[in-house]
Amino acid sequence: MKTRLIRHSFLMMGRYKLRTAFMMLGSLIGVAALTFVISVGQLAQRKILKMVGLMFSDSTIVIHAGGGMIMGPRSGATRLTAADIQAVAKEVPGVTDWAAQQGVTKPVRRGDATDTAQILGESERWPRVWKRTASEGDFFDKAAVISSARVAIIGTTMTKELFGNDDPIGAEIQIGSVPFKVIGILESWGTDPHGGDEDNVVVVPISTLMHRIENVDKIGMAKLLINDPSRAEQIKTQIREVLRRRHALSPGQPDDFNILTATEVHRVVGEIQRVIFLYVPLVALVSLIVGGIVSASLMLASINERVGEIGLRRAVGAGAGDIRLQFLLETATTIVLGGLGGVIFGWVVADVAAGRMHLGSANPWLAAALGLLASGLVGLLAGILPALRAARLQPAEALR
Repeated sequence: MKTRLIRHSFLMMGRYKLRTAFMMLGSLIGVAALTFVISVGQLAQRKILKMVGLMFSDSTIVIHAGGGMIMGPRSGATRLTAADIQAVAKEVPGVTDWAAQQGVTKPVRRGDATDTAQILGESERWPRVWKRTASEGDFFDKAAVISSARVAIIGTTMTKELFGNDDPIGAEIQIGSVPFKVIGILESWGTDPHGGDEDNVVVVPISTLMHRIENVDKIGMAKLLINDPSRAEQIKTQIREVLRRRHALSPGQPDDFNILTATEVHRVVGEIQRVIFLYVPLVALVSLIVGGIVSASLMLASINERVGEIGLRRAVGAGAGDIRLQFLLETATTIVLGGLGGVIFGWVVADVAAGRMHLGSANPWLAAALGLLASGLVGLLAGILPALRAARLQPAEALR
């Protein structure tokens, strides 16, 4: 009897093709969205945690030029200088190392090949402070910074764009109109949490960038290392006092710099993770529930068209439970099949999107399990009301 019911349910699904297609579509869209969000969200979380680990350890404090809480170099006039950071390192106990940074976006050329890259002006301390150095060739030394030498270390993306398969070490490139000698290739970091390519960079001595390229005397940011992460907030307060005094800020005037500790970075990362794994999937789940409501409405409407069929089946011996099970099976099966299609479609789109964002290959298993579970639950819930209504029809009324 159960096998016959299942076979009859599939037969009815094939007979009412348009209704079945619309019911599947609602489930497909909701589960595809859920699969996409979870798959890409997992990869994005992994990328964010990797980059935060590379850039911000617990012993890290970052000072940005300009006020406010926006992470990254500020636009407009700034007052932060390398001398400010030197004073902080000298006056604040617990600061063990530091590296100032200035950045600008410029075209970089080698022969007929041109690319636009982020140019980072750094000191010889950069490998120690940022834990990133040249994977091939050499990094510049203190003498190169003092003399504003025209030497550069380029990222792997820049290497591919300008040199292809050629060895770049010892070759010459132009940043704007200034020639530089390539002395090394940077370790690869991939993309940052914002999708920016951390390998599409050129690192030059900070004095060279400030005097030969940009003609500025201010820096965009500095990274400091401290010896006791548990004192990070106390050290932050002391740094703020030194910088306010050096910038002659009176009480009531806002800071013209921003100090960021590892604790604040982790809090921001936590907020991003909540958005990725709570709020965005909830939106996808709502779309799946809406699809279930549409499916239930379509099935309820179809009962009026199938009154004769229900009456005939009751007349030849089908019980109310059989009718109830048939309509529940039809609704749930349709939604689950749509959900299966949504898992496949969502995974394909997620894999393509992850590739374009350099996040790696999407893993569909968790998303597939959650998508099929959600579509199964929605299918069962959506099928209850139509099944109960169909089962309540009396044989005599249905045949009339």
